[in-house]
Amino acid sequence: MSLPIPLIDISGETDRHVFVARGTETVYHCAPTTVLMPDKRTMFAVWTYEHAGTCGPIKRSTDGGLTWSELLPVPENWRSVRNAPTIYRLVDPSGMARLFVFAGCWGSPEDPAPENVMHQSCSEDDGATWSPMASNRLECVMPFCSIEPIDGGSRLLGMTNIRRAVDRFNPLTRAGHRGNRIAQSISTDGGFTWSPWDIVLDIPPHIPVNPEIVRSPDGSQLLCLLADKVGRWETMGRSLFMTSNDEGATWSEPRELPLGLTGDRPKHRYAHDGRLVVAMRNTAPGCPETGDFVVWIGTYDDIVMGREGQYRATLLRTHAGADAAYPAIELLPDGTFVATTYIKYRPGKERHSIVSVRFTLAELDGQDGDQRVRHGSA
Repeated sequence: MSLPIPLIDISGETDRHVFVARGTETVYHCAPTTVLMPDKRTMFAVWTYEHAGTCGPIKRSTDGGLTWSELLPVPENWRSVRNAPTIYRLVDPSGMARLFVFAGCWGSPEDPAPENVMHQSCSEDDGATWSPMASNRLECVMPFCSIEPIDGGSRLLGMTNIRRAVDRFNPLTRAGHRGNRIAQSISTDGGFTWSPWDIVLDIPPHIPVNPEIVRSPDGSQLLCLLADKVGRWETMGRSLFMTSNDEGATWSEPRELPLGLTGDRPKHRYAHDGRLVVAMRNTAPGCPETGDFVVWIGTYDDIVMGREGQYRATLLRTHAGADAAYPAIELLPDGTFVATTYIKYRPGKERHSIVSVRFTLAELDGQDGDQRVRHGSA
């Protein structure tokens, strides 16, 4: 497939790779997220065993992701929740910061509670100890995919995708095929309690998922990146975005993103020079490399003005099709990005690992004459 954007492939540069947790023939690691602490060296990673499986594994790095601890102790009931945990450092209106881990639980369409209720755990000592998981009473499939401070930090805006209600007269929801809609919730106490869901996007037959909130460089606008699953992995649609000029109170109608920025579970960081780096699972329609771990490099204005961006880079190649590349990404003070994902790292019996890829934009820029750059085919 042809993409109107330069494509750089650094997936074979294994010196960039750091294993957070290695898969084995029997152990499958999945869906990590990370958080970088204010010292810009301490990092936590949290994930699950098996796809949408049990939570519990969490590790700490004290050197910016170069090395990782053994598994840290957590309360036993972390293993009773499941599915794509997310970790955030959240600040309450008084300025007190805490770490939170959120987890979602799979349930059946016929029995959405309590299995489908989001749970959360808090650490008030920078990750040394954690509270037991407790319900925050929000029905969900995924926990919060993105949380953004709004109104000068006095409130937090959390977003995720949730199932549509079951309606046996609606063909969209028969046989459990309910699809997803985008919902948001507000916290006014630093993440302890959350308001009931506000549905902000429901556009059947589209299946919008994995919202990622990006604040504009001048701080005046929020942009939400969305994947669109449409039906199944092989029929992923072009990704979408919408914007808000009132701190999430209202959102624009969704628009399509360029092919180069089409991907699942987008996560972003701004580079020191102001460019936007978005890590994601490659899902560009018709692309033969579905599931590869990629980053898009461009600007905020590229997105809102409908431009393709600067280039895209493949960080890791999957050996398990689309079952890969729910990512996290952090930026270190020296300009190094640490992009972390789950992936079947090589062919064979070894199952999925948690792997980080380290790179700088200076290393990727200006590679048009380099053999790593491929134009025209994804």
